Amino acid sequence: MLLLLDMNLPPSLASTLRDAGHQVFHWCEVGAASAPDSEVLAWAKTRNAILLTHDLDFGAILAASKAHGPSVVQIRTQDVLGESFRLTIGAILRKYETELEGGVLISVDPSRARVRLLPLR
Repeated sequence: MLLLLDMNLPPSLASTLRDAGHQVFHWCEVGAASAPDSEVLAWAKTRNAILLTHDLDFGAILAASKAHGPSVVQIRTQDVLGESFRLTIGAILRKYETELEGGVLISVDPSRARVRLLPLR
């Protein structure tokens, strides 16, 4: 599973996810910090990567464009450096692996995950 971390997530999260066996790029490794969201989405889509982000705009872009991908995981918590968050993300990636491969928008907050199939209606 290839993961792309948006600029609004710490690069240290990439190291943690790599340690868990994922292939991960942080956007700062592959693109300009000032790149528009459309460029980030295009990079993820062409590589069949799953985008992890704090940015709610990606859900709006997916809805407006009726896109079938890429899959996006929206992180709705501020504590992205804590151990509980890292465990939660790992569990989400395992639990929804099949759905993520098919195209979904997943919103993750401290108490639950909401999964919506793409294209969004």
